[in-house]
Amino acid sequence: MAASTLTRTAAQERRRRGIIAAVFLVPAFVLFCLFFLGPAGLGLLYSFTDYRGYGDLEFVGLSNYQQLFADSEFYTALGRTILYTVVSVPVGYFLALLVSALLVARSAKGKTVAQVIFFFPWLVSPIVTGVIWRWLFGESFGLVNYLIDGVGLTPLKWAQDPNLALAVVIIAGSWGGTAGTMLLFMAAIKNIPTSYLEAAELDGAGPVTRFVRIVWPLLAPTSFMVILLGTIGAMKEFAMIQALNGGGPGTSNVLIVQYIYKTGFERSEIGYASAASMILMVILLIIAVIQTRFDRSDLN
Repeated sequence: MAASTLTRTAAQERRRRGIIAAVFLVPAFVLFCLFFLGPAGLGLLYSFTDYRGYGDLEFVGLSNYQQLFADSEFYTALGRTILYTVVSVPVGYFLALLVSALLVARSAKGKTVAQVIFFFPWLVSPIVTGVIWRWLFGESFGLVNYLIDGVGLTPLKWAQDPNLALAVVIIAGSWGGTAGTMLLFMAAIKNIPTSYLEAAELDGAGPVTRFVRIVWPLLAPTSFMVILLGTIGAMKEFAMIQALNGGGPGTSNVLIVQYIYKTGFERSEIGYASAASMILMVILLIIAVIQTRFDRSDLN
């Protein structure tokens, strides 16, 4: 009798906790439906129509997708986005990893001041980041060209050369994204048991060896998350590059989200832009699945 009473009480307690958890999850679920599922469903609907932001919807089937896959501008924007992602994500990853390792080192001086300095870019919006780096790399008024000219070298045409313009975008994006990644790495490094490092130090391993052989492998879960979020963020880059050079010179550095923006809002082809958005969403899902599979294989 007592055992059945305890079992019934435990079941009631689990039910009560489940109800409380569901109550707390309802607001998140509503927001998820309102700001993700709703817009995604509407975008999917628009992608099969010729909607231009006004008037009635006319169903056109797969016409938008067929036109999209034959559009050279779409492939150019997608290719430039992939190039930007392939270069900027590793640069941002290793830059943040290096800064984090230096800031948590026992022998480092002025850690507080350095953390504030490196954390500052996270407080700046992407638009402001673009404006700052546009000023720094301006051809006729920029600080970088002023310093280059000051040492007797020929100033570079940052805004006229597509590759130089992309390099500036990569530098600006890495600078802006280092702070958030740095905090993740610093927290992960501090959670590594000091006994591992002390044992390696007693065996004669130097700081670099200890970091490469012990710290870095233990950062694998954090590295996976950083690379995944960095890849998705780079594929969706818009505000910073729009403020920096608008995808110039010309349209040589227009990334995929800029292509969608220009198509949907400047040319009023909402249906066509929605089709491009659906393709981008599928690409991001594929990237996430692939990276997740690699992460699971590493753990196994």
